[in-house]
Amino acid sequence: MSPLAKDIILNKTQEDIIHNLGRIRQRISGACQNCGRTESEVRLLLATKTVQPDAIRYAILAGSTLVGENKVQEFTAKADALADLDYTRHFIGHLQRNKVREVLRHVHNIETIDSLSLAAEIDKQLMIIGRKLDIMIQVNTSFEKSKFGIHPDQVLDFAEEIKAFQHLRLTGLMTIGLNAATPEEARPSYRLLKELGEKINDKDPARPVIDYSMGMSNDLEVAIEEGATIVRIGSAVFGPRL
Repeated sequence: MSPLAKDIILNKTQEDIIHNLGRIRQRISGACQNCGRTESEVRLLLATKTVQPDAIRYAILAGSTLVGENKVQEFTAKADALADLDYTRHFIGHLQRNKVREVLRHVHNIETIDSLSLAAEIDKQLMIIGRKLDIMIQVNTSFEKSKFGIHPDQVLDFAEEIKAFQHLRLTGLMTIGLNAATPEEARPSYRLLKELGEKINDKDPARPVIDYSMGMSNDLEVAIEEGATIVRIGSAVFGPRL
């Protein structure tokens, strides 16, 4: 491929990403207006699984500075490739304890805490390096056996145990909505997450959870109506995964 042809492809990709970001922001704005919320209450997280660093760079430079990655190897490689940019990195995939140290080199928030053993390992490694970290509890609000996450009945007690760790700051709850044919079918799983957060805050108002990471490309409107503060969008910005 000639340099000119390559530039044309890259420019087209950049144009597509910028266009798609505009459409997503319009959807977020419209959903907020429809349920009486302000657009500033909802942040767009770029879900970048399998997305190449150049494409992520275009989106960050276009103003989308919250990025989430599912796989540890991709997370660290892309963080290194984009080290010259100022953006926020969340880890949104299942994390194994033996990968914690590698993730902590770059991460600002781990959204997928689902066991005390994982939390303890993260806290231990944070103590060694001398820092604290924002985290979220992943909750299986759809009750699907194929998904990770704490059972909703265990969330209140689990949150109290998480708050006992010295180097972890519990900032919110995260869920993956019901894998359903229509967005409306995911509504109960999103509503449940918000209800659980409110119960945590009623029990401990001095240390409230403030973020609800829920909703993706196909159902972000429903998630926003049910209280999402972070929507995780991948394919609607970057196109189908490779």
